[in-house]
Amino acid sequence: MENPEIKTIILLCVVFLFCLFFLLIGRRMGLSQGRRQERADWEGHKLQDIVKARLKASRAVLGGLVSEQIAPLLPDFPFDPGDCRFVGKPVDFIVFRGMNEKNITEVIFLEVKSGTGKNLNDQEKRLRDAVQAGRVRWAEYDVLQ
Repeated sequence: MENPEIKTIILLCVVFLFCLFFLLIGRRMGLSQGRRQERADWEGHKLQDIVKARLKASRAVLGGLVSEQIAPLLPDFPFDPGDCRFVGKPVDFIVFRGMNEKNITEVIFLEVKSGTGKNLNDQEKRLRDAVQAGRVRWAEYDVLQ
């Protein structure tokens, strides 16, 4: 007389191997189909257009990043470049008006915009709203405590 537990274990192993086999076959077929589709897209010049569009967008982003960092050096920049400290995110600069004269009179959060994307993103809007609502404070942190 055979043990029913052994039959169950053998049946589960067979089912598992069956599922694994079909999973591997399906993966292989999916990869093959993906390569065929990619080749068809490339031959149809779709991928070339996608690559060109992504490169154009990437150049625009890089141009904006460079513009943000050199803004204080432009002739019509409204603040003393020596008073500006680049932050990057969530705001481009913090301007400490009067810092060069050793007399800080104002702190300004400055966002530099260039090109066509002149709208503030959600994070920048929240920062602007917090500053305008006066939700700004001074804090100190002592690392030796």
